[in-house]
Amino acid sequence: MQRICVIGGNRYFGKLLVQRLRAAGHHVTVINRGSAPPPDGVEHLVVDRDDEGALTAALASRTFDAVVDQVCYTPVQATAAARAFRGRTRRYVMTSTIEVYDPATAALPLFPPGTPVLEEAVDPATWPVRTDLPWHDAAYLEAHYAEGKRQAEAAFTRHAGFAFVPVRAAHVLGGGAEEFTGRLAHYVERVTEGRPVVVHPAMLPSVFIHYRELADVVFWAATSTDFTGPLNACSDGLFDARDLSAVIAARTGREPSYRTAAPGEAASPFSFDRHYAMSNARAKRLGFTFSHTAEWLPGAVTEALAAPAL
Repeated sequence: MQRICVIGGNRYFGKLLVQRLRAAGHHVTVINRGSAPPPDGVEHLVVDRDDEGALTAALASRTFDAVVDQVCYTPVQATAAARAFRGRTRRYVMTSTIEVYDPATAALPLFPPGTPVLEEAVDPATWPVRTDLPWHDAAYLEAHYAEGKRQAEAAFTRHAGFAFVPVRAAHVLGGGAEEFTGRLAHYVERVTEGRPVVVHPAMLPSVFIHYRELADVVFWAATSTDFTGPLNACSDGLFDARDLSAVIAARTGREPSYRTAAPGEAASPFSFDRHYAMSNARAKRLGFTFSHTAEWLPGAVTEALAAPAL
């Protein structure tokens, strides 16, 4: 049994992660602002993680084998958490994102189309950290989401006194109503209602992961002891917006239609005009076995079709 602390963990794959950790016999502590209670048998600390003093006080004398941070978005949050958990844990896992590789948000190495990006393309050990930027402003944070995640990774790497693993999650799908982003629902609605999916003139594919598989990856990263550093988490297989629509068409019998985005118009989610795929080779070498997106995507679409409208 390990002592695992989960910051956040009250929705989607974070909630599932807490359930699985508890079912595996681990002692689980959840830290959040109290918006939702954790399952029975899980310790609950109600505190705002942005209040470093309150967080440190709430932790008291507790120590953990691992911390899983589901809701770290800025270097300010990372720096405060690194101080609060220094000496309290030997391992810290942060849920990060494929967005760190988005070439539209930073000057990143160019990869040929079709070549999945490796973790070293964004090295948190060398990435700059700017805690003086207006990360507290919601509009600024939304506009700089990818950079916030990159700098959060860098802050932990630079300041933490524990082993650190940022899990860079691919685009997460599945769960029906649990999938709160509405991105899969967007496609389901467009295809079933006969409305066109808006796409770029030339689309590049990306990578995806089922929310249950992502919970498995984070579980594995938190309970392992033999690796550190960034870890890409994605199912096998490259898919684009037309591939996704085709799976929905097969489930509904409705033929999808498409419209090319006008200049300056936003395309549908997952229609990318830039390279946006990453490699899961490192996680495989370390021992994790991924599914293929084609194996679970039809079931995720079925769940989305059955879910109440957003």
